[in-house]
Amino acid sequence: MKKILSILFIAFLLVACGSQKKADRIGQALDKVNKSTEIKMPKASPIQIAQDVAFLASDDLKGRDTGSEGIEKAAIYISERFQEMGVNPFKGSYMDDFQAKGTEAFNVVGVITGSDKDMLDEIVVIGAHYDHIGVMQGVQGDSIANGANDNATGTATVLAIAENFKKLEFNRRTVVFALFSAEEKGLIGSKHLAQRMKKEGMNVVAMINFEMTGTPMIDSPFITYVTGHDGSNMAAVFNEANEDVTVTGKLEKAAEFNLFMRSDNYPFFQEFNVPSQTFCTFDFTNFDHYHKVGDETSLVNTGHMANVVDAVMPGVFKVVNGEKLKLTPQQPTTDE
Repeated sequence: MKKILSILFIAFLLVACGSQKKADRIGQALDKVNKSTEIKMPKASPIQIAQDVAFLASDDLKGRDTGSEGIEKAAIYISERFQEMGVNPFKGSYMDDFQAKGTEAFNVVGVITGSDKDMLDEIVVIGAHYDHIGVMQGVQGDSIANGANDNATGTATVLAIAENFKKLEFNRRTVVFALFSAEEKGLIGSKHLAQRMKKEGMNVVAMINFEMTGTPMIDSPFITYVTGHDGSNMAAVFNEANEDVTVTGKLEKAAEFNLFMRSDNYPFFQEFNVPSQTFCTFDFTNFDHYHKVGDETSLVNTGHMANVVDAVMPGVFKVVNGEKLKLTPQQPTTDE
């Protein structure tokens, strides 16, 4: 009997020691995350951002309408950018195929697998839509709705963040970088991917979306606003993570126009009931070419875009590596 008790005691000590080692390891990692502001974040390249926006919004792509030859060229470009920077294809392929109102369509999706075995099954989706509305009625001989600000800028922002994570080589959670098609047709691409990930049992814990980040806000104390501001602690986490600037805030116009439900964050909120919000700098006064042929590359401020990436990066890093974001007790279906 004493021998059995001794064996059980030794086993208990081994388990306890193992648990302590695991706790120490997690504690050290968390300590590193909590000091994320001390980690030197890579700086976004305005030149690379400008190249990405210029290609995606070029006349050659003819407005990137879903199902068009132009959007196929855009998808190839994005997948090649992922490949060049070392971001792996999602589930074996960068192309996530679906049907959009009878048209063949595809999201472009890359992934960086998490480094922490206890957290790698938790997924943070970072996304933007790369489609636009194609060709429309001409204005002074121009009929191509290039969609530079809407949303080549959001796409370039996601690519810049992906490149930063490859440089950092530190992400405890798995990060999925998703560029959506058919947003302009009713969020079809993001709905497809969110439903697919839910069906396949994936554990999405947050979704961070970028929309129209090409022009600075006017007379604003913060660099971006976040839709659904009061629905989670996302804004607070991003502002606490960056000691140098006020990263984000609440824009009343976003509530008035219910932007929380009108971009690719929303399907992930519906499917996973986790913090899923969009960062944007279009404030309804700083850009006059929404869904018009005048949405040209010449109006995009790539220096501002690089500042946006640099501002949000500590917060994105914190979401990927730190404590989970939390919804507020009263979960809104609008920005109000």
